[in-house]
Order: sequence, then C-alpha cells, then structure tokens
Amino acid sequence: MSKQKRSYTAVFKRNAVKLSEEKDNVAKAARELGIGAQLIHRWKKEQDEYEHNRFPGHGKAKLTDEQREIVGLKKELRDAKMEAEILKKAIGNVFAAQIMRTTAKIWVHETTQIKIPC
Repeated sequence: MSKQKRSYTAVFKRNAVKLSEEKDNVAKAARELGIGAQLIHRWKKEQDEYEHNRFPGHGKAKLTDEQREIVGLKKELRDAKMEAEILKKAIGNVFAAQIMRTTAKIWVHETTQIKIPC
C-alpha cells in the first residue's frame, strides 16, 4: 500500500513555521499539526531563503528577489528586441514603397511624350 502525497497550502506552511517559532520547539508543533518535523524545518529554510517568494505554489519556480528582477529584465529585453525588429521591417517596407513610386514616376516621365504647342 502506497502513501498518497499530501499537499499543503502556503497559509498552512506559514502558520506551521510561525507556530514552531512561538513554541520554540519544532517537534511539538509538528505533533500538534500531525505532520513530520522535517517538513517544518524545510518550510522554515524556504521561508528564510526566499523571503518574498516563499511557497510559490505548483509549477512555479522559487526565485530570490534578484532572480525575479533578472527574469523581468530579460523579458523586457526580449520585448524590446521584438519591437525593434518590427520597426526595422516597417521602415524597410516604407522605403521599398517609396523607391517603387519614384521608379514608377521616372518610368512614366520617360515614356510619356508631351507635345507643347508653339
């Protein structure tokens, strides 16, 4: 028979860590909550290490403040590069159209014979 993995909410984890700190004994707090003391030790370590991003939830990476800032800056850079590429293409299209119009005017001018009455 296999044990089913239990999941705990971020609020529960914060409260468990807080309770262990208030009691000054992780083992007693763990017994009261019906969980292993090792879980509270891990949650306390995560809370200390990742202050603002502790217990982020399923599928979300635990990042320090600096790492989150780097991720944000990389996203801004990627967006700026994409915007620059779009502008380059737009400018290229405008110049191409302008060149075609100029070429067409020259061609029409050269092929059209204007007779001026004297």
